[in-house]
Parts: sequence; C-alpha cells; structure tokens
Amino acid sequence: MQMFRWLLSFLGAGSAETRGKTDLSWEVLSQIAPPGAAYGGRLAENLSTVLACVNAISTAIASLPAEVQRRRGDSGWETDESHPVAQLTRDGVNEHQSWTDYIEWLVASTLLTGNGLSEVHRDRKGQVRALTPIMWGGVGVQQLPSGRLAFDVSEVSTIPGASGRSRRLLEDEVLLLRDRTDDGLIGRSRLQRAPGVLQPAADLQQFTTAMWRNGINPSGVLETDKVLNEQSLTNLRKSLDELTGSRNAARPMILEQGLKWRATSVSPEDAELLDSRRFTVEELARIFNVPPPVIGDLSHGSFTNSETMIRWFAQATLSPWIAKIEHEFQRSVFGAASRRTHRLHLDLSGLLRGDPETRWTSHKTAVEAGILTPNEVRDIEGWNPIEGGESLRQSSAPQNSQANAA
Repeated sequence: MQMFRWLLSFLGAGSAETRGKTDLSWEVLSQIAPPGAAYGGRLAENLSTVLACVNAISTAIASLPAEVQRRRGDSGWETDESHPVAQLTRDGVNEHQSWTDYIEWLVASTLLTGNGLSEVHRDRKGQVRALTPIMWGGVGVQQLPSGRLAFDVSEVSTIPGASGRSRRLLEDEVLLLRDRTDDGLIGRSRLQRAPGVLQPAADLQQFTTAMWRNGINPSGVLETDKVLNEQSLTNLRKSLDELTGSRNAARPMILEQGLKWRATSVSPEDAELLDSRRFTVEELARIFNVPPPVIGDLSHGSFTNSETMIRWFAQATLSPWIAKIEHEFQRSVFGAASRRTHRLHLDLSGLLRGDPETRWTSHKTAVEAGILTPNEVRDIEGWNPIEGGESLRQSSAPQNSQANAA
C-alpha cells in the first residue's frame, strides 16, 4: 500500500491539496515591479479610483451582446449560433464562469497586470470547448529557439483545495490579451508604467487615513476668560455627552460661566489635502483613459459635458479594448478551419439599453434609411415579428428631393 501511494505521488495523482499562506502571484509582481511601484495589481484596487476605472471598463465590455458571425460569400456577415465559440457565449466558457463573468475577469486582469491569460481547451477536431482563466502572477514566460512562447504555469489559487501543480503551455494553447507591450510579446501594466502617480496616491490615502484616525478635528471650540473648577468641567462634559448622537442633532447648547462657542472651518492645510486628493483622482483616471464623470467624479461635470464624456468613453476607451478582444479571439480561439470564415462581434450599441430615447431614435433612423427591417428591430428588442415586417423600407425624402429638382 505504501508503494502504491508513492507511485500515485510520483505520477501526480493523489498529491496532497494545499493552500498557500501568501498570494504568490502578487509577490512575483512586486519583485518585477520598478522602484516605487510596489502597489500593483490587487493592492492598487485599495484606491477607489483604480477600482472604479477597472470596474467601469471591464463590466461595460462584459455587458455587451456577443455573437459569432459567418462570412456570407461577398454579401457580408450573418449570425452563426451553431459555432463552438457561440456556444461559449451562450452557455458559459467553463463550468464555473458565464461569458460575462469571463470577459469581466479577462479585461480586469489585463488592466491590472498587463496580461489576461487563459488556457484554450479543444476537442479532437480542434474545436474550442472551454476557456480556463490563469492568474498571471503565477506564470513564467520563455521564448523557445523556434521563436514561439512557452508559458510555465504554477496553478496558484485562493480557493482551498486547489491544485498547486506546475505545467507548460505553448502559445497555440492559450489566449493572451495584452495591454501595450515593450517587446511585442508580453504586455506591461499601466500601473507599472506610472509608479510616480500610483505611489503618491497610495501614500496620500494612507496619510489621510492616519490623520483622521489619530488627529483631532473638532467642528468648534468653547472659549472663556474664567478658570473652570472641577465641578464645572464635570457638568460641561456631561452636557456635551448628552448633545452627541444623531437624535440630539441641532439641539441648542446652554453655556454658563462666560463660555462662548466658536466654530472652526477647514484649515488651509486641510483644504490643500482635499485638492490633492481630487487631483489624484483625475491623474489615475487619466492613466486608464476614463473620463472622471464615468467613475463618479462630478467636480467638473454637468449634464451637458457628462453626456459627451460618456459618449467619448465608449468611443475612445471601450472601442480599442473591444477591437483587442475580437482580434485575439480571431487569432487564438477560432480554429484554423474557421479563422477566415468566422469572427467574434461585440456590439457596442448594447450600451444603449439604459437609454431608450436614443435607442429608439437609432432604430427609427435605421428603418427609414433601409438598413434594418421592422422585424429586425423587434428582434433586437426581444419582441415577436409582425406580418409585413420583413421588408426594408426606404424613406421618401430622396424621392421628394428628386421630384423637387425635376
């Protein structure tokens, strides 16, 4: 029996399941980070601006409708719901994650670490069947003599009982979404590119927390020219205790022995601290290319420019990431047989679900211009088709213009 257990251990089947005491992935990240960039990855999400930027981008992209399209000769594209990638978008990428959960993780990992890595599982025919996330901090990358990349994966997880084995994956066995690279091979986190912004922001937050925890910042002071005896001080403390709490808000204070109340305001030092924190929010948002109103900073916002900035967020922030995801799926996930005939399409118009007025104006324009049929619009909205709604309708405006010209 002992020999059997040893054989199982040697083969890797039946090895003890352990959980690391420390998060190895972020220890590795801190070791390779430049000086001043110790706040990387998860640690940086302690800053609310970093967390808000990552959430804004990843959740927005994850919420977009995704479909697999098939090339239809020379006449454009059509939806192919039978493709294996379409099944992933519909049924989930693995047994633990839906499509939206996976895309949210993929984009967030890339924003925080510079790379989002997943193992691509295929069947015997080479068709993709699942995508498994891999924590980037536990990955070692090597370039083989052939020029291909090899990823040595240490399966570190925070889940009790997770496997801790190491294995090697080749470049055609993974999907790698990268932030901007320095060498064209591996992405580099924008948090590491701007340590001079991230570190002061973290230091400022730590200083502010310590100041409010240890400092004394009363809203006012009691003044008198007289010397208070012990009994007077006791009565004063009792009166102040009775006035504290939300139930006693705005109750008048009865003062004796010449006591006067003098309210205090924010000191110039405190005002400068608040301005520094506001400026830090703008700097961190600038790193992620996110307009401040999107993450809740309305200090310079209004109804007019906030709407414009949200539109700019979709065009300048989300669109490049959508293009990255679509092209990476085309390169890494679609098999060689369908790489030239199929594509993944993330529909950015899905952001209009929360704006019915703009959405219906867009539908009306598309129908009148002969771009969509009424039934196609009804299908987008989740409604049943109607009789006579299959044909395209052309606006009469061009005909009227020709008639007037005649």
